[in-house]
Amino acid sequence: MADAKEIQYAIMNGISFSGAKKEKGDDNKVKTKARKKGYHTGAHGSASAKHKAEIRQRVKKRASQRKK
Repeated sequence: MADAKEIQYAIMNGISFSGAKKEKGDDNKVKTKARKKGYHTGAHGSASAKHKAEIRQRVKKRASQRKK
C-alpha cells in the first residue's frame, strides 16, 4: 500500500502512464499489408485477396491499360 506522502504527491502532481517502448530499426520495411507482394497477388490464401488479384490482372490485360 502507498503511504500518505506518495498519495499526496500523486494528487498534487498527477500520475503519468507511459506506453511500451518501441524498438528502433528496420524503419524501411513495408508495414502495410496491401503493399506486400504476397498479399497483392493473393498468394496468402485469402479469398478476397485472390479475387482482387484476379480483378487487377483483368484490368492489366485491357487494351486501354497497356503501354503503347
